[in-house]
Amino acid sequence: MKNQNNYVAIMAGGVGSRFWPISKTSYPKQFLDILNTGKTLIQSTYDRYSSFIPEENIFVVTSAEYVSIVREQLPQLPEENIVAEPERKNTAACVAYISFKLKKMNPNANMIVAPSDHLIGDLDLFRDTCQKALDYTSENYAFVTLGIKPTHPNTGYGYIQFDTHQKSNSAFKVNRFTEKPDLNTAKEFLAEGNYLWNSGIFIWKAEDIVDAFWEHFQFMYDLFHEAIADLNTQKEADSIREIYEKCPSTSIDYAIMEKANNVYLIPSSFTWNDLGTWNSAWDNFSKDEEMNASNSNSTILVDSKGCLVHSNEQKLMVIGGLEDLIIVNTPDALLICKKENEQQIKEYVAQVRKVKGELYI
Repeated sequence: MKNQNNYVAIMAGGVGSRFWPISKTSYPKQFLDILNTGKTLIQSTYDRYSSFIPEENIFVVTSAEYVSIVREQLPQLPEENIVAEPERKNTAACVAYISFKLKKMNPNANMIVAPSDHLIGDLDLFRDTCQKALDYTSENYAFVTLGIKPTHPNTGYGYIQFDTHQKSNSAFKVNRFTEKPDLNTAKEFLAEGNYLWNSGIFIWKAEDIVDAFWEHFQFMYDLFHEAIADLNTQKEADSIREIYEKCPSTSIDYAIMEKANNVYLIPSSFTWNDLGTWNSAWDNFSKDEEMNASNSNSTILVDSKGCLVHSNEQKLMVIGGLEDLIIVNTPDALLICKKENEQQIKEYVAQVRKVKGELYI
């Protein structure tokens, strides 16, 4: 039996600019089938959680402009479970909104907050790990995050340091969060052995995280508390629009997680990839003997090594004598850059916006 007090809030409001040019502001990566699995990222995320969360307790928090896409891709989702943000204000506002909403709906709500665009394997193990976290937060005043054991010194992920000597059941006390480090620092983290990748998956009781906003970010708490009577009513959209106009744009990590002293981590061994960059997609594509990855049967690679080629068109593409490039072809844009420069794609997009406006964004 699925626990009726367990909920999941799937965050699906980002624009995925590091996956430009296939990810556009009007249709970002969470709504795409980047790896040719037959399902979009958000559809896979929904399926993952619906295996152990009551379907009526699955919510998607997304930008107002994407509500129609969510309806199209998740027709089984009740319309009232699509929570529309009027503006993008980072994850703190997103978490505050859905947490206040669920707390009013069910004072015993125990919730997972999850990104919509991650790749996760070993689904039985993933489900068991999430269930451990939900069981822990249901019995304790604690905020739990799932930490992933690093396989290499990745500079594109955040890291969490935990205290190996402070363990409560399966959860360890968190010492600190570190944003994306440089390569030498990442190597040091791996050598120390008590740093894990930050999966961005959080578990807590709705009541507890609401209280944490009161303690650590009272301005945002006051904004949502003043509108609590309007939540889950026909007045909600208008009230939320007014709140978001005043909300600062900040992350839940900065607003709460880095300040709270009741943050715990469950080390997790299911396969995980946040699919945040083209290199992470390359990691998950099948490759030829020269470590080239392509999603298209219309691509021929000659004397080329370590390239990723992604094309949405059937035209023939011949890639000759090239090495370690990202090549992405769409009907209206072509991206070619070194794989080592993938973190600069946001800068490329900013340059496109500067030169060409919003036409290609």
